[in-house]
Amino acid sequence: MLLEVEDLNAHYGKSHVLQGVSLSVDAGETVCLLGRNGVGKSTTLKAIMGLVPPTCGAVRLKGQAIERSKPWTIARLGIGYVPEDRRVFGSNTVHENLLLGVKAPVTGAKPAWTVDRIFELLPRLRERSAQLAGTLSGGEQQILTIARTLVGNPEVLLVDEPTEGLAPLIVAEVEKILVEIQASGTAVLLVEQALDTAFTLATRAYVMSKGKVVWSGKMDALKAGDEDSHRHLLAV
Repeated sequence: MLLEVEDLNAHYGKSHVLQGVSLSVDAGETVCLLGRNGVGKSTTLKAIMGLVPPTCGAVRLKGQAIERSKPWTIARLGIGYVPEDRRVFGSNTVHENLLLGVKAPVTGAKPAWTVDRIFELLPRLRERSAQLAGTLSGGEQQILTIARTLVGNPEVLLVDEPTEGLAPLIVAEVEKILVEIQASGTAVLLVEQALDTAFTLATRAYVMSKGKVVWSGKMDALKAGDEDSHRHLLAV
């Protein structure tokens, strides 16, 4: 298994935010974390990335324990993180933002993501390559944030709420990018509120409630209206 999280716990002060979260993501797989706001989905991604220090539990990348590593070390090992707040360098151009994210692949097993490859996939960014990132629309900034993380050539991509607040046309473009990422062999752990997008992208899902994973299974079970999965999804 490429990424494994086992019995992960984390606190914000005295608040016990993550309570024994366990999940896994394999190469070329898109897995979705589902649940209402405030149940610990975003914190799970931050804890994997080292941005929220776990109080106990394990995070392993290709069998290597990384739960005590710094975020920049985790990034170098092959995990990329796309936050929900679309952090771009506003005073730099689109092209400069992409160049800031470039990193050679950890392994040479698959073709590298380069700026040119990004421009082929996303002609919208090519058209705006000389434009200051801070002047892009919110949706374009989201696309740029994903692209900048992708040229870092991660083996696992953590993506937090990529379609939140976006127009339908931009949502379709974000979905296209994530489908292409999966097809390239990169694993994706996706936090997503929109079930339609989750159904489009993910093969498996974990449902969280009150800091715990309360259901896990294939997306087909959710699509088919599996009673147990829907009970947990509606209860979160």
